[in-house]
Amino acid sequence: MIGTLVNVAAVIVGSLIGLLLRKGFPEKMKSTVTTGMGLCTMIIGIQSAFETKNVLIMILSVVIGSIIGVALKIEYRLDKLGQSLQNRFSGKDDSGNFAKGFVTATLIYCVGAMAIMGSIESGLRNEHGTLFAKSILDGVLSISLASTMGIGVMFSAIPVFIYQGGIALLAQTVEPLLTEAVVAEMSAAGGVLILGVGLNLFRKEHIPVGDMLPAIFLPLILTLFM
Repeated sequence: MIGTLVNVAAVIVGSLIGLLLRKGFPEKMKSTVTTGMGLCTMIIGIQSAFETKNVLIMILSVVIGSIIGVALKIEYRLDKLGQSLQNRFSGKDDSGNFAKGFVTATLIYCVGAMAIMGSIESGLRNEHGTLFAKSILDGVLSISLASTMGIGVMFSAIPVFIYQGGIALLAQTVEPLLTEAVVAEMSAAGGVLILGVGLNLFRKEHIPVGDMLPAIFLPLILTLFM
């Protein structure tokens, strides 16, 4: 769990720095930085999506995952959670901005091979190098995200702790399931979601990325049949 705790600390510290910088940012600068972050986020998503070895698995994961997500009202529940956290911890951010920062950061930090394999290495062999490297990346990214989207970014440390910590604690159980092929397809499906997050930073019409979250885990099942 050491690697996960360091990662969580990096997200929190980076977010705090970003919040301090935010106070001195004029609106035009915030808008420009947000645009830049959107472009970078899209590139991250595209890179992850290209990890797929079976495009059909990626497509089915997103389609079926979206159906499940809409049925479970995941996007709605995330917005309600964002509003609840905002009402309790922040009087400055509007709930939509809080939720955007929370969901955006959570997806970027939790989706990808480094989060999955780093957590397995940490839990199985007590090797934290991958998560330490990820912590540096996430910490720097937290500064940029929090400086434009606010305190919601810092609260993404909670799902990072639950997600990576859970994998680390269950490493012996989940390692046989998370083969190289499965991890690649999970990263690819997650890349599509991250691309959607990047587009949301540009578009007025919101893409309900939260409703697509089940797509990340469907390759665990689909790779058994395809």
